[in-house]
Amino acid sequence: MTSSRRDFLRTAVLLSAAVPLAAAGCSTTDPEEEKKGGGTLQKAKDAGSITVGFANEAPYGYTDKSGKLTGEAPELARVIFKQLGIDDVKGVQVDFGGLIAGLNARRFDTIAAGMFITPERCASAAFANPEYVAKSAFMVKQGNPKGLKNAADPAKTGARVGVMTGAVEAGYAEKSGVKKGNIKTFADQPSAFEGLKAGRIDCIWLTRISLADLLSKHEGQGFEVTEPFVPVVDGKEQFGAGAFAFRKADADLLNAWNGELDKLKQQNKLLPILQPFGFTQAEMPAAGDTAAKFCQG
Repeated sequence: MTSSRRDFLRTAVLLSAAVPLAAAGCSTTDPEEEKKGGGTLQKAKDAGSITVGFANEAPYGYTDKSGKLTGEAPELARVIFKQLGIDDVKGVQVDFGGLIAGLNARRFDTIAAGMFITPERCASAAFANPEYVAKSAFMVKQGNPKGLKNAADPAKTGARVGVMTGAVEAGYAEKSGVKKGNIKTFADQPSAFEGLKAGRIDCIWLTRISLADLLSKHEGQGFEVTEPFVPVVDGKEQFGAGAFAFRKADADLLNAWNGELDKLKQQNKLLPILQPFGFTQAEMPAAGDTAAKFCQG
């Protein structure tokens, strides 16, 4: 989620690593207009283009072999912004941990990275209603030698768990009883896969969506993804919900986005946009899955 998508642990320092995908400059929206809750939407309409931040993580937002920005979030952005009269979607690549800082520094106007809505992130950005919800899974060697099926199993079996840097799964693992020494952190999915392949870890813990995408790149190599499950932490189910994020001052842009997203949901047109990236009906948000719900934790 993946993932998770990542926790917002690193901020402005990472912005120095931002790599623009297209000729997309910083927003020049009048700060006074933004304080009133407006400006960015009209500016984007006038320009016919808008800039999104992404973290180059499949299947959420990434560049394909031809250099095109794609993934569930960018493709959804193209559909919704077109409905709002904005035809051109440009991208700026930023390390996941620097996305919210980049948004608030006006390097781009929204985050298109399938970012999970969390109370901590909601303090720094305004989240749209979710476009997907996600369950966890494990990638393991074929046959699942340790029989890992749910969040409690790694601790019970002493399994070494691979997670992404800053990912929510690290917290899930620790709170589920996995010893800190058995939680191994990796910078990205390919390096985690190499760790699993080399036997340095017994599983990778991410969203089912992320792991299904990773497995598709390594078919026939002796690995599998377990059935999805919902971690339970402190007695509460931990559903991840991915959404676009906007600056808090951009209420007009946020409301316009939510309005178009709601139309897609009501007309059953959301899944066809996300389906090419491994999403299924099981990942579609329920009626009560709102940003407010997940911001509350």
